[in-house]
Amino acid sequence: MSTSGRLAAVLFATGALCSTSASARPEEPYRIEAISSQANLVSGGAVLLKVTFKQDKRNHPPRITLNGLDVSGVFRPADDPDTLIGLVQGLVLGKNVVRVQGDGSSGSKEESLEITNYPITGPIISGPHQSPFICETSFLGLGNPLDSDCTAPTRVDYFYRSTTTNTFQPYVASGPQPPDLAMTTTKEGNTVAYIVRREMGTINRAVYVVDILHDPAGPLPTPYARTPGYNGRLVYSFGGGCQAGYHQGRSVGGLTAASNNLEDGQVGYQDYFLSQGYAVIAGSLNVTGTTCADVISAETAMMIKQHFIEEYGPPRYTIGAGGSGGSMQQHLLTNNYPGLLDGVMPGRAFPDQMSFLNPLFDCELLVHAIANSSLAWTQAQATAVSGMQDFGYCVSNGARYPNLRATNCNATSVPASYVYNAATNPGGARCTYQDNMVNIFGVDPATGFARRPFDNVGIQYGLGALNAGAITFEQFIDLNSRVGGHDIDGNVVADRTVGDPTALKLAYRTGRVNEFGAGLRSVPIIDVRSYLDFVQPGGNVDVHDSYHSGVNRARLIAANGNASNQVIVTVASTGTLTGDISSHTSPLAIVSRQLFDLMDQWLANITADVEPGARAERVVRDKPAALVDSCYDSSLNKFTSAAQCTQLYPYHADPRLVAGAPATDDVFKCGLKPVDASDYNPPLSRVQLAVVGAIFPNGVCDFGTAAAGKRPLAGTWLAYPAPGTFTSTRCSSDEMDAEDSHESEHPTGAQFCGQTSDDR
Repeated sequence: MSTSGRLAAVLFATGALCSTSASARPEEPYRIEAISSQANLVSGGAVLLKVTFKQDKRNHPPRITLNGLDVSGVFRPADDPDTLIGLVQGLVLGKNVVRVQGDGSSGSKEESLEITNYPITGPIISGPHQSPFICETSFLGLGNPLDSDCTAPTRVDYFYRSTTTNTFQPYVASGPQPPDLAMTTTKEGNTVAYIVRREMGTINRAVYVVDILHDPAGPLPTPYARTPGYNGRLVYSFGGGCQAGYHQGRSVGGLTAASNNLEDGQVGYQDYFLSQGYAVIAGSLNVTGTTCADVISAETAMMIKQHFIEEYGPPRYTIGAGGSGGSMQQHLLTNNYPGLLDGVMPGRAFPDQMSFLNPLFDCELLVHAIANSSLAWTQAQATAVSGMQDFGYCVSNGARYPNLRATNCNATSVPASYVYNAATNPGGARCTYQDNMVNIFGVDPATGFARRPFDNVGIQYGLGALNAGAITFEQFIDLNSRVGGHDIDGNVVADRTVGDPTALKLAYRTGRVNEFGAGLRSVPIIDVRSYLDFVQPGGNVDVHDSYHSGVNRARLIAANGNASNQVIVTVASTGTLTGDISSHTSPLAIVSRQLFDLMDQWLANITADVEPGARAERVVRDKPAALVDSCYDSSLNKFTSAAQCTQLYPYHADPRLVAGAPATDDVFKCGLKPVDASDYNPPLSRVQLAVVGAIFPNGVCDFGTAAAGKRPLAGTWLAYPAPGTFTSTRCSSDEMDAEDSHESEHPTGAQFCGQTSDDR
């Protein structure tokens, strides 16, 4: 790897995406940096650049070239004194060099910046493209794809907010102004016609959406000048679910991109964002229901945000929004790819995909074991073993997200003929969590399938329930002898699930198990949750259990010593106000909008803070006083007492927490120890201990020791050049520790920082 590649760093200024600049010495008159993306991660043949120069050079315009061609003409003065910005196009694939040289006279000082440009179809950091891959551009109104990368022509439509229906309606720019056209006042105090420009196209094989207030009678905002409708702030919207990919997607990051309308989405957020002048962007691969691969989501967000910045300039800051799977993406992208999001508002939050899925795998096993037990189990006893508010959670959800099941593909989008079948199509698409993430976990040579990071060896299911007297010793033994595990195709079998050691290491090293200690330590987090821990009519229990907010808090504290940058707000899911949970007038929608305004104030405070200290310090000291842990009842009464909120909305647990796992709930394979009488209350007899030992011949979980395979995060901004191999796009000494600091040989002969999984 070149020296310039090693020095490439993620730099953040005024909330813009990271940039990489030439190292300018104090005496040098010029500095050049990329401000639309990291200079070594550019896509689509264009990059927005900023040139900074000394005051005495104002009257001597620099000569700027791209690969030897003069591009000085695209640069214009920026808002900052002594700076120029310019959208440089025409980059070739691979390496490019931009040079800045005084007035072109002999002996003028020169600065240069190396830029690496990738195809707009990707990939950049996520590794080899997934195959097969089903295009769905026609479903989203973009017509049939132009190539196998699902490319489609860009489409622009306009919509207006109707004062009659209070909805968005198509707007015809060439026609008369609608009599019901609403006006709106932005965050900056500008009153403008409520007309929205929606741009749709394809980036990184995803359909993207860019929504922004704009009256087509006037000019669009540009990187050089904003217009009154755009407040300079950006919202990135993420969608939920969790399923393996192999297709482009039919929804766009929490927004509904139907070709004939502009839907509100995100619990009424879309209208609220746009009415205040925020731009909103999203992509179809930012929906975990399309692909539960967060690195692909990060790559897509990086590329779409670059495109936005090239159109409209760097935003003051970018706020993440979205619930459930959208919360997983916000947490993972912010921690592992810092700078993409400056503040996050995860709804119905989970830490990451693995932490969401693992309790469901346990639930499926518990449901199977109890259903096949020869003993009588009450609902209360089964609930005590599960840790949930009600065992109905396991019944409703244990097999609802079977992301260990190889055949768990999206039946609507992925034809059955493409899907793996052990007998008839062994080479077909395998829709497990790990196969969808094969570029991270690599391939197990013994099976030819992706390495699996899940394990339940040694777990004493129901241990806490036994010690509390909720179940009998006989039930405890019967449960653990029957619980079994999943085979490599995800079928329930008698043997416990054995996790692949390499996959477990990679899960921690690459951040799939989110430890909240990298990017998340210095970003404002507002965890807003509608409380759904109750049995619904018909016995169903919603999958969005609230205890995961407590897990998020525990991980922040474990990693950073505090959780001062996080606020948890819990809201009644329904109430005396009109509307259901997705209504604009539901308690959740009303509180969420209030919290969004406070997030904006929080970020504005941080941006304006020029006092000494690290960003993590500014995040804490600049938090608005109104932002505290709190809860709201169905009548929107606010409580800030932890005791009152716990009484209104108690947290529960999951099967591994009942079995003794730590509050961080991040043990995916435990260390083992001999059966110990002191673990049981009352202590077991010698005969009983022998019975337990027979079930666990290799020992039981020792949650007092580190999880098997647990290692520190290897660094941020990792890329995956080949399955099971990672590299840092930064490759600086503070990002890659001793375990990953040497250079390794890629199978193609290319050099990269970091080790292959087989080296570990």
